[in-house]
Amino acid sequence: MEKFTNLTGVAAPMPLVNIDTDMIIPKQFLKTVQRTGLVKNLFDEMRYDDQGNEIPDFVLNQPAYRQAQILVTGENFGCGSSREHAPWALADFGIRAIIAPSYADIFYNNCFKNGMLPIVLPQDQVDVLMEDARKGENARIAIDLESQTVTSADGQVFAFQIDPFTKHCLLNGLDDVGLTLEKVSAIDAFENAAAQARPWI
Repeated sequence: MEKFTNLTGVAAPMPLVNIDTDMIIPKQFLKTVQRTGLVKNLFDEMRYDDQGNEIPDFVLNQPAYRQAQILVTGENFGCGSSREHAPWALADFGIRAIIAPSYADIFYNNCFKNGMLPIVLPQDQVDVLMEDARKGENARIAIDLESQTVTSADGQVFAFQIDPFTKHCLLNGLDDVGLTLEKVSAIDAFENAAAQARPWI
């Protein structure tokens, strides 16, 4: 998993509440277990018309936001069914961080497992960053995970909270497999001892 330390980038404004996982990636596109290739169906029903043409007004179709790495959005982001494809699709687009007042719990935790940082901030601070995001590619938001801060384009600094263990995993690029591999010496020692104690197994 890619490490997350610092990020300065364009933020796309999506001022909607209750964006559910079916809006992020509709159920008909969940036939793969691959984490790549999902970007073409990210926000499918909002990005494309019935003929498959891009809807120009949708934020991620606008030239200023095609390379966005941050999403600023409304409360309860990622609600609905617990599909891991939702953070996969966002990551495949290039989104590394999301800023919102609240998230659905399962989506929130799935983000961390995929190297993405979901930041919770009070609504008034999200509003400031939403206005920043509306300025387009000339206004960049900076995120520092070590100091747990988000800095707006004009220098306002907002602090966010994160569980220390989760922070450690992101900073070091550790998913569940990576965490297990950190203990590989202890695992090998246990297996060797078990094989000597019970050679018939």
